[in-house]
Amino acid sequence: MSYKNTEQRRLAAMTLLEQGWSGSKVARHFGVTAGAISQWKAAYRQYGPDGLKATPHTGRPPKLTASQLKLLEKLLLRGPEKHGYANGLWTLSRVAVVIQKHFGITYDASGVWHMLARMGWSCQKPERRARERDEDAIVSWIRNDWPRIKKLPKKR
Repeated sequence: MSYKNTEQRRLAAMTLLEQGWSGSKVARHFGVTAGAISQWKAAYRQYGPDGLKATPHTGRPPKLTASQLKLLEKLLLRGPEKHGYANGLWTLSRVAVVIQKHFGITYDASGVWHMLARMGWSCQKPERRARERDEDAIVSWIRNDWPRIKKLPKKR
């Protein structure tokens, strides 16, 4: 037996109880605990079918508003250097400092991680090449200088 949602399942459980099924038998049938059936039964007695409606688990409200998140994204897109950091690498602690500085709200590293994930940001590894790297100069050196410098193998 499949039910489209939690409310339908709970209503079906109440129907079985009204038909004389025991609470433990109904619990086994629906794969829940007998305590859950008792809670459903009490809610149904007190509020009727409305007592069996599912309520969303909202969790803790976010510390930053939607407009603050948009501003934070703009601040982060400017880069760490614009915020006084020596290199172009954002770390969770650096982002937390920017949030504290601009919004007066404290976040720990895990909170910053979850917020950035909700914003669609992901962890990025920095390239391991210097910014000053000149690809043309490297190709020229490999073609011209390296063969001249490289030792020739000894003849046997």
